[in-house]
Amino acid sequence: MLLAIDVGNTQTALGLYDGERMVESWRIATERHRTGDELGALMARFVELEELDGVVVSTTVPQLVREYTHFVERYAPGATLLVVGPGTRTGIAIRYDDPREVGPDRIVNALAAREKYGAPCIVVDFGTSTNFDVVSAAGEYVGGVLAPGIEISMDALFARAARLFKVDFVAPPTVIGKTTATGLQSGFVYGFAGQVDGIVERIREELGVEARVIATGGLAHLVAPHARTIGEVDPFLTLDGLRLVWELRE
Repeated sequence: MLLAIDVGNTQTALGLYDGERMVESWRIATERHRTGDELGALMARFVELEELDGVVVSTTVPQLVREYTHFVERYAPGATLLVVGPGTRTGIAIRYDDPREVGPDRIVNALAAREKYGAPCIVVDFGTSTNFDVVSAAGEYVGGVLAPGIEISMDALFARAARLFKVDFVAPPTVIGKTTATGLQSGFVYGFAGQVDGIVERIREELGVEARVIATGGLAHLVAPHARTIGEVDPFLTLDGLRLVWELRE
């Protein structure tokens, strides 16, 4: 059994694989000060650790690499650990000025999108930031776009505007809001949908092809129905990419 772990800035996604098949998945909050022992106790609630053959980790929180290493060594000693980073064999060429700058989650997203949906393609990952990652017609990772994410944009707005209040992340019944709450919801949902469409159209112009667009991340389901350029929503894209990288380790 393989445990794939995608550690984001705010949330951590876990996927348990039996071969190519995902048998279970979970999503938990990312806590930067969590220790390896705490991770071991937490993971034991989800997985029979002694049954693991491997653990593959992608993290945007560097200080947690040491703790995940400790967790595997102490609590899953029968498993091999692979931390995706510079030098990891990924099976996708990276055409970036400094490949070390690219987050591992962005690379595994591009790899999974290419393998599952074909090239060229664009991945839109709705996380702490909204990442657009581009795979060329030749199947190479050629770069992307980074924009503020939905949740941090909302937090910034409420921090600066004393009369505004936080609202649920749901689509309003109409674009024209009839209350402050629905007006805010409309601004976030349709504002980010418009952002996606605008950036995707410009990427397609540069590529010169109608690249397929795949959305992933915790809030993809909220924006995707309102963005005309998004063709697929794949909540497990990053975890599937980690599994693909794991298979290339030898």
